[in-house]
Amino acid sequence: QVPLVESGGGLVQAGESLRLACAASGWRFDLFGMGWFRQVPGKERQFLASISARSSNKYYAELVKDRFTISRDNAQNTVYLQMNSLKPEDTAAYYCAAATTAGARTKESDFGHWGQGTQVTVSS
Repeated sequence: QVPLVESGGGLVQAGESLRLACAASGWRFDLFGMGWFRQVPGKERQFLASISARSSNKYYAELVKDRFTISRDNAQNTVYLQMNSLKPEDTAAYYCAAATTAGARTKESDFGHWGQGTQVTVSS
């Protein structure tokens, strides 16, 4: 088990911002890439962003690359997702995940451990 705990979700209005955090504990967080995904009930989980172990590489899904920013603080064992200009269609459960390598990965299968998720709801 690789503990990952997301926080920072909530209810916001369209146009507002949220910062999600994902805290890791009990393992070498600084050796692995991290990612953020989201999922709406009845739909597949969707890749949003990823970051390599040393923050040297980042990838974003096209639909969020101008509004979301991923970052990490290895001293705090935490990865963040800053979300700006939120839209109602951003409403979903948001999950952080630890990659199986140090790189910034994009496929769900490249991630071996997942948090429990945090709900983000954007009202219009």
